[in-house]
Amino acid sequence: MVLLREGMCPGLDQDLVRRLRDVHVKTVENYVSSDIEDLAKKCSASYQALIAIRRVLLAQHASFPVSGADLYDELLSSSAILSTGNPDLDALLDSGVYTGEVTELAGGPGSGKTQVCMGLAATVSQHLKQNVIYVDTTGGLTAGRLQQMLQSQTRSHEQQTEAMQRIAVYRAVDVFSLLDCLHRLGANGGGLRQASVGGGSVKVLIVDSVSAVIAPLLGSRHQEAMVMMTQVAISLKTMAKDFNLAVLVTNHVSRNDEGEVQPGLGVTWSHVPRTRILLERLPDAERPALRSVTLIKSSRRPCLIRAELDLQWWSRSSSQGSGKTKSDVNDDL
Repeated sequence: MVLLREGMCPGLDQDLVRRLRDVHVKTVENYVSSDIEDLAKKCSASYQALIAIRRVLLAQHASFPVSGADLYDELLSSSAILSTGNPDLDALLDSGVYTGEVTELAGGPGSGKTQVCMGLAATVSQHLKQNVIYVDTTGGLTAGRLQQMLQSQTRSHEQQTEAMQRIAVYRAVDVFSLLDCLHRLGANGGGLRQASVGGGSVKVLIVDSVSAVIAPLLGSRHQEAMVMMTQVAISLKTMAKDFNLAVLVTNHVSRNDEGEVQPGLGVTWSHVPRTRILLERLPDAERPALRSVTLIKSSRRPCLIRAELDLQWWSRSSSQGSGKTKSDVNDDL
């Protein structure tokens, strides 16, 4: 479902969107399936104008057949694999995160999700010289921790500064501000171009966390939450495909009827990520930074592959023989 928004097509202004919502027409699906003559009476709007809007919406959102050969050619020309900077995680993900796809990292509080997100951002901005968009919904991202990772990768203050400039951070406090942020970034690619600095392009979009802004609505406002969740999913998958981005989102965890840990947000959301990994603490680990990481959904590798992940990897000196002190990592991420 796609929410009706001002400016989606000529004639669909803020006033008309408000009047349509007043009569419970909130999505494109609601609009195109409505009796336009009846809708014109309810909204006190021009029948001809509503018909014109309907034609445009149908043209914009109708499905057109594409051959398998065309899809394969597009895949070969557009896909790229971006290293996370951690060899163990790369091995689990079949070399790294893939552009054109949504990858999900699920885990409980303190499991290290934000540390992984910042590690990916630091690697892409420093080593690949590409731009990263980081949407923070929890306040977990701190410039100090990010700077710490970059300092471990290069001693050059200039290179650290350039890498920091290639990471554009956006704050989203609820699902509405998240949708607004994604819409502005994806509107004709304008927001992505503004976030591109230093000659590189935006290659990674991180949303940490998507569940933090959706889960609070799933109780008393379940129907609205499902609409919002669907809209977020469409935006993320469209941006990944249209702009050749690797999208990484984080999710909380819950327990099923058997008591097993599973990613949150339910069955509907489970179809959104192409790859899902579960991050868990190791209760008896000798090193507090060690985590268990399990591949629970993938189109490329067998599921339920498990590995150990060292969260301190991104904060270690790239020059192990230099005698440089390793930075401590706050594990409460």
